[in-house]
Amino acid sequence: MDADAKDAELARRAQLGDRNAFGTLYQRYARVVHGILLARLPFAVVEDQSQEVFITAFHRLRGLRDPAAFGGWLCAIARTRAKEFYRGVVIEEELKEEFGATCVNSSAESSEALSALRSLPETYRETLMLRLVEGLTGPEIAARTGMTHGSVRVNLHRGMELLRRALRKELHS
Repeated sequence: MDADAKDAELARRAQLGDRNAFGTLYQRYARVVHGILLARLPFAVVEDQSQEVFITAFHRLRGLRDPAAFGGWLCAIARTRAKEFYRGVVIEEELKEEFGATCVNSSAESSEALSALRSLPETYRETLMLRLVEGLTGPEIAARTGMTHGSVRVNLHRGMELLRRALRKELHS
């Protein structure tokens, strides 16, 4: 059984109330949701917002018409959650990334790299965050986000070019 079919089966079982199936989906998609949110939100709120995404998904799961679309549906919830976060929150001052960064080395270089990554257009930022920070492969990104393999490859290639330029600018600043 391929990963997509397995996810669809897990989603069907979770819709019927199987909490273990939902737990497995959580394990499979936690890094994807984390990466999507990390590309859009302040680091300090990403963990809590990730949990909120899964809580929302759990409560809305029965309304998912096509269990095979679980990955794309969950990614849409994460993106919407990030947009909603900014509607009701005023951020006075974001903590520096080095205060509590757990998914990246807390050195000044990694902080600058994360800053450069966040400066990229959203399309590239999300795909690169999933690849470079969350450690997903291109095929995993495609399978879990609903993107085509070609789109992932293009986004990674173009995004890396933009990231290299952004990092060169920071080095010369």
